[in-house]
Amino acid sequence: MKLKIDNELLAEEFFEDTFLLGIMAPVESHQFVWQVNQGMRFDFRVNNDMEIQLSKKNRQYFFSVYEYQEPNKALFYYLYKNQFDGEYLLPELKHLDYLWLTKGDLPGKEEEKELISGIRNLQGVQLVVELTNEKIKHKQHLIL
Repeated sequence: MKLKIDNELLAEEFFEDTFLLGIMAPVESHQFVWQVNQGMRFDFRVNNDMEIQLSKKNRQYFFSVYEYQEPNKALFYYLYKNQFDGEYLLPELKHLDYLWLTKGDLPGKEEEKELISGIRNLQGVQLVVELTNEKIKHKQHLIL
């Protein structure tokens, strides 16, 4: 008997308590993360253990993941870089530079609106859009 990993089920479980944003901000990731940390109440740090590695065309591509946990809450924020050396973490969303995933005890709709508004007000941000995981073909790439 062969055991098979059910990626769909894994993705479904991973995305159960999440809120996902796509961000168009053509600025370097260290600069973008610095702006988020300075202009909003976050303290994102790069987490090298979570870096996502994809193999395509006999090459390795590395996508940075920044992480922040809300103190004393089961609430995590992840910021993914969507592009590395001409390849995309989510090829169906090539126009987006970053993906912002909120996971855990999600804040209410009002806080979500404030978050979107806060990101929109950062320098260099051209677009912030709410994404539903149903629209994402390669959602397994986001599973940490």
